[in-house]
Amino acid sequence: MKWNKKGLIYSPKGDLAWASNTALQPTPLLRTAENSIRVFAGFRDNEGVSRVGFVDVSAENPGEVLRVSKTPALDVGRPGAFDENGVVPCAILERDGKLFLYYAGYQLGQKVKFFVFSGLAISEDGGESFSRYSEVPVCDRTDRELFFRVIHSISYEDGRWRVWYGGGSEYTLSRDGKQLPNYNIRYTESRDGYQLEQDFEVCVDMKSGEYRVGRPFVIRSPDRYRMFYSAGTETAGYRLAYAESEDGILWQRKDDEIGIDVAAHGWDSEMQCYPSVVSAGERTFLFYNGNNYGKDGFGYAELEHW
Repeated sequence: MKWNKKGLIYSPKGDLAWASNTALQPTPLLRTAENSIRVFAGFRDNEGVSRVGFVDVSAENPGEVLRVSKTPALDVGRPGAFDENGVVPCAILERDGKLFLYYAGYQLGQKVKFFVFSGLAISEDGGESFSRYSEVPVCDRTDRELFFRVIHSISYEDGRWRVWYGGGSEYTLSRDGKQLPNYNIRYTESRDGYQLEQDFEVCVDMKSGEYRVGRPFVIRSPDRYRMFYSAGTETAGYRLAYAESEDGILWQRKDDEIGIDVAAHGWDSEMQCYPSVVSAGERTFLFYNGNNYGKDGFGYAELEHW
């Protein structure tokens, strides 16, 4: 495949205290009636705490920003909750006339850096605001997933909810002694779209030199499933990666076919991460973050060919 880079779309200007920097993990929702794409993202304050906001862009020209949320669509959880130290959007879908937002909730640890599990919030006003389905995670820790368990793609097929998520139970130390979170990409199912089964299949694992692979964004083509995700190494940081599957469970990594790489200079010259893909008519767009985990915001590329 080949993507044509279009550049940085949105960078927080620092005029809002809750959104002073970063637009983390862009998660798009096509709004056909408005001919726009609402891109949910995690906006950070000066303490590094993220809240969910959105940027509306034109579906014909995603480089054109139409509107930016002035208040959080989803704020952090109350003190002591699993999402007290940040919320980041992961997957958004329409169901029963409402929007269901699966998000990552962060809580700091003492002996490990942080924990992150999935929450669910529901909107009845088109994504202007969300209310929590529960104050506890819908994707909570298990014996085999102690630290990380986060839904990134979910779809309803043949009477079942299919889920691709990041999970793990370990940190390793970097060469300079920093804790590095270790997680891979897993597949499971859900009977109701609220609670996950505890059995899972590892569908994309780490290769030699990688310490994490995550943010699986899965789309279905007529003849295959396509997964866009991030792969991280100590030496190169995050890069975008790609895999294919016939059944959505057994995946083949085809990272060399991703068709996009870091630039020689600029906002995505050191890192590319947290991809998401959306089609508007005959055109397909890739949204992603760049250097320093999206501190400068998010940008996009347009598909030239598969």
